[in-house]
Amino acid sequence: MPEGMDPELVAGWNRQRAPKPPRSKEECMAKAVDNMVQAGIRPVKSALRWADRWDHVLARLGIRRSQHRVQPGLYALGAPDAGSPVLVSANYTLSFDALRSALPQQDAYILVLDTKGVNVWCAAGKGTFGTEELAHRIEATSLGRVVSHRTLVLPQLGAPGVSAHEVKQRSGFRVEYGPVRAEDLPEYLRTRKASPPMRRVRFTLADRAVLVPVEAVHIVIPVLLVTGLLLLAGAVHHFYNPAVAAVLAGTVLFPLLLPWIPTRDFSSKGFLLGVVTALPFILREALASPPPAWWRAAAAALSSLLIVTSLSAFLALNFTGSTTFTSRSGVRREIFHYIPAMAYSLGIGLVITVLLRIL
Repeated sequence: MPEGMDPELVAGWNRQRAPKPPRSKEECMAKAVDNMVQAGIRPVKSALRWADRWDHVLARLGIRRSQHRVQPGLYALGAPDAGSPVLVSANYTLSFDALRSALPQQDAYILVLDTKGVNVWCAAGKGTFGTEELAHRIEATSLGRVVSHRTLVLPQLGAPGVSAHEVKQRSGFRVEYGPVRAEDLPEYLRTRKASPPMRRVRFTLADRAVLVPVEAVHIVIPVLLVTGLLLLAGAVHHFYNPAVAAVLAGTVLFPLLLPWIPTRDFSSKGFLLGVVTALPFILREALASPPPAWWRAAAAALSSLLIVTSLSAFLALNFTGSTTFTSRSGVRREIFHYIPAMAYSLGIGLVITVLLRIL
């Protein structure tokens, strides 16, 4: 030590120059998470919690529909670096969770767009999963300073809402469309190639069955409750039994049997299913004991047929926005073509039912 220097000052200087012990893996991860949080990047895991699964149950039942969303922005899955892929998703919890849970071993960024809590496909049709929101979210998250590459991987079903060349012009990021289903992402990210099966939109029995619970909650359960109360109050069941059967046919049987019901339009499919559903009520009137007057039996059978077919057709029309079989122009054409027929059919059926009670 040079003569005249303060010993404490020299000791402090030596401590600063001494090599620091290496950090543990846990400390490095914690530091990385702190840095991401300070940069506005939210860390997220691929493993789903029980709270997430319960949220999925509520979403499938249509309960608290507007609350199943995540905060828009940039998320870090695992421990991504500047070269990690950037995947784009909607802020609907089912869409976001399907994406992250499909990548348990992947380090990636997830850019979540504000789709107002709507899934990718529907949001693309509505425009919220679109060019404007994507360009805005890239800028708002300073994504260009987070990653060194300029490629975004979007779900294929988001393509109708996004203009890839405009996104490139406005942000400098190139749009790349991944597979239809999140479960194929690990293979796609390894090869950067989507096989024909990855591009194919499937609508299997399981996919269609998923649509039943939300319709049951919103249609079937209220109808059954009202019907039960009316029956307890002594109301006539001639109308309510066919109505309940029509609701069950339109909300449960229709999505399950959809590919096998003839005709192309959903409304005509619903009419055909309604005819089959009405047959037991028609036979009941024909075989009633003691047999009613022929005109009364015929009128009762006709009212059941009109009520059941109109209700089942209307409920079938509701599924046009949930399937891979329809387009916006086709749905609009169906609405204007079939809704008047449904209204007339239901109205005439109700009038006949009332007249049978009076006569």
